Amino acid sequence: MSTTTTPKPVLLGMTPEELKTVVLELGMPAFSAKQLAQWIYQKGEGDIQRMSNISVAARKKLAEHYDVGFSAPLAEQHSADGTSKYLFGTLDGHTVETVFIPDDDRGTVCVSCQVGCRMACSFCMTGRQGFQGQLSVADILNQIYSLPERERLTNIVFMGQGEPLDNLDAVLAATRHLMADYGWAWSPRRITVSTAGLRKGLKRFLDESPCHLAISLHNPFPEERAAIMPAERSYSLTEMLELLHEYDWTGQRRLSFEYIVFGGQNDSNRYARELVRLLSGLECRVNLIRWHALPDEDRFREADPVRMAAFRDYLTHRNVRCTIRASRGQDIDAACGLLNTKEQNIQPSAPAL
Repeated sequence: MSTTTTPKPVLLGMTPEELKTVVLELGMPAFSAKQLAQWIYQKGEGDIQRMSNISVAARKKLAEHYDVGFSAPLAEQHSADGTSKYLFGTLDGHTVETVFIPDDDRGTVCVSCQVGCRMACSFCMTGRQGFQGQLSVADILNQIYSLPERERLTNIVFMGQGEPLDNLDAVLAATRHLMADYGWAWSPRRITVSTAGLRKGLKRFLDESPCHLAISLHNPFPEERAAIMPAERSYSLTEMLELLHEYDWTGQRRLSFEYIVFGGQNDSNRYARELVRLLSGLECRVNLIRWHALPDEDRFREADPVRMAAFRDYLTHRNVRCTIRASRGQDIDAACGLLNTKEQNIQPSAPAL
């Protein structure tokens, strides 16, 4: 008869206050919590036995009841352009994809926050996957701390699988750990959170987080946007912009709009004019992104580079800062809109009785 071992709870994701509760319950001195936080969040140490300034007896007791929570990637792929994609396991047995993008002296990790996504954007493979679960704070942080290129990181973007505002508690907690003195003490200017726009989460994010914000826009006309982004129906772009105008974007926090260009659909001057009108008075940037073809998808076409450049120039000449984002990792399905772990997350059927 086989037996299953219940996984131990993990320390990763706990605040110093929560770590203090842990150490006191185990009969360890209260100051051990600060030591634990530094080992986990500053040094990224995954082995309790190597936490040398904690007594041997305390380490033994701690290891009997807890794991740190770091876990290496289950699989990896490397693009010809230097981009790397990793498959990470989650604490509840699912998987997510994480992308590392090197660029000269910069290193950016694109982090996932959900297993799949419930936004159902029609141009995105993650949207096709559907929603399969939330990531915990530990699951989010593990993608960063267990990244093989961790020492090269300069920026973190929450632009992987999932909608960050649909898992806001975990996303905010993860960013706080990264910015905290007991952690890496990162500036919020090194962290960007992307969203399709959720009414319940956007204002809270703006009020509670100093990190950069990126809005997935993709079409300036509400009816057309709703046709490809169901989120528009519950929280319109008009309402979002009204809220964004209430905040100061002239300081350190940056606002950007992501705009996937679909060939022959949203790349004419009609769309560029409406973007200029919508964004008037907002200190922001527009990032143009080339759409990457999906299997069995014939509603969209890849953009013409010449038309993309003309679209950019139209905005730029009218005082809307605009850049064309380089496509990275397409040959390993790591580019924007291509992340998907549906097949890896299929649970086997129960055996017949």
